[in-house]
Amino acid sequence: MTTTGGHEPVFCTVVPPHVLDRIAQHQDSSLASAARRTLERDAWERTHRRMTTVVGATAAVTRAAVSDQPNRTVYDAEHGTDLPGTKVRGEGDEPGQDATVNRAYAGLGATFELYLKAYERHSIDGEGLPLDATVHYDKDYNNAFWNGEQMVFGDGDGEIFLDFTLPIDVIGHELTHGVTQYTANLTYFGQPGALNESLSDVFGSLIKQYTLGQTATEADWLIGAGLLAPRVTGVALRSMKAPGTAYDDDVLGKDPQPATMDGFVRTGRDNGGVHINSGIPNHAFYLAATALGGNAWERAGQVWYDVLTGGKLKKDASFSDFATLTVAAAKARYRDGAELQAVLKAWEQVGVRTA
Repeated sequence: MTTTGGHEPVFCTVVPPHVLDRIAQHQDSSLASAARRTLERDAWERTHRRMTTVVGATAAVTRAAVSDQPNRTVYDAEHGTDLPGTKVRGEGDEPGQDATVNRAYAGLGATFELYLKAYERHSIDGEGLPLDATVHYDKDYNNAFWNGEQMVFGDGDGEIFLDFTLPIDVIGHELTHGVTQYTANLTYFGQPGALNESLSDVFGSLIKQYTLGQTATEADWLIGAGLLAPRVTGVALRSMKAPGTAYDDDVLGKDPQPATMDGFVRTGRDNGGVHINSGIPNHAFYLAATALGGNAWERAGQVWYDVLTGGKLKKDASFSDFATLTVAAAKARYRDGAELQAVLKAWEQVGVRTA
């Protein structure tokens, strides 16, 4: 049985259930069946996490000594569902023939490096937690997830989704759910759930930008670029620059993300629309980062990181609560400079009030 030391793990997938629901209803049976199997597998994993987790117990995870080097292990599920699978690459091992394994290994390292170099954080938990990932999970599995302990990647069905290790921001996104789990532990429902998703998008994008050496102006601000198969009319899963424009496809439908509170979606699905309404705080970060210019992980990213890890962000925080804390964090770190003005204006532009 898994114990968590009070940090309740959340089963988080990068492809929202509303997208898979849409594909599952398609008249093409091969597309629909892969989506249905993915939804069924996600439901099983979600229930399994809930049933095998004891919240508040003493952590039983083996801790690595805090180091400036990651401790990565990549496993191969060989298209099965037993986790973690067969070990295929450990820390320091040379790259093998499997490009998926190599991408997963590199993505774990890129995530570790961004958190260490930009924020002096040692791995996901801040204490050198080993980074484990499983690739080739299940058959035609159209998702990637963080299950509270490790990363898991599907290969996609090849028709709608390609290999989930292709976009480095997907890897960073899912691992950031682990950072949130070990810090603010935001409730995965409604506005706090959308903040949880948004923080993963923010730091997933920053990991991509850091790895590519891109400034805020140079970045594409897309989440999951390169994941959609050529037949899909779309560029990514989400756009932080222009929420609601990532795809418009006869199979996937139209990207439903709002950019401002005027478009806030009230729904009971997807844990209260956590993957939809995350577009609002996503856009606020984009606006703040691009207003400041330079490297987004430095000033804007630092403010968001300060709030996530500062101990004042409550588990049930609303958008307004989070926004207010970013204003306080910007003022505390940068006083009344451009950073504070950029943060204030960004939240104003998306219609979120700050106290």
